[in-house]
Amino acid sequence: MGTVTVHGFSPSGNCHKVRLLLEQLGRPYRWVETRSDIGATHTPEFLALNPNAKVPVLVREDGAVLTESNAMLCWLADGTPFLPSDAWERAQALRWMFFEQYSHEPYVAVARFICGWTPIDSPRRAELPRLRERAHDALRVMERHLAEHGWFTGAQYGVADIALFAYTAVADEGGVALEDYPMVRGWLNRVRATDGFVALPENDAEVRERLAATS
Repeated sequence: MGTVTVHGFSPSGNCHKVRLLLEQLGRPYRWVETRSDIGATHTPEFLALNPNAKVPVLVREDGAVLTESNAMLCWLADGTPFLPSDAWERAQALRWMFFEQYSHEPYVAVARFICGWTPIDSPRRAELPRLRERAHDALRVMERHLAEHGWFTGAQYGVADIALFAYTAVADEGGVALEDYPMVRGWLNRVRATDGFVALPENDAEVRERLAATS
């Protein structure tokens, strides 16, 4: 098991997904803090790793590069209990990971980004009502699923739960309240109780100030 290097921005939910799984697997890794909020993903050195200019980026010891957080989760979890071995069950986990990227993250995460990383007078603030509405659509889908199932990956906790947990856990930072979703809140607590769980690192002082001033 080689040591992987992850280039990531700690406040990012997409980056935290990868850190959380690595911690829970007990896999050795090196974290390279990459401040995407101040342009660190647009340097020539970073663009050589990922021309799409996004974190996270995972680099193996042999230099092979993998981008896209959910792809990293699947690769890291392969052959472990975090990813079902049965093809049908694995497809069910993958459908929730696709749901996260297409129906959840674009609204929950983007609302959080606008609240925390754009000026109070940014024209992007006009997007917030629609983003929050769509975020609640996604949360209602999750709530219905959790009324009959304990997890999103299958019979037990795994990669789909990690994918959905990252931004759901901080949805309130984008003005998306979770009070109306008791099943979701219970599931969040079950994720937090899993072995080796690590929380999203506290935003640095500058980010905390932005969140306080612009929420």
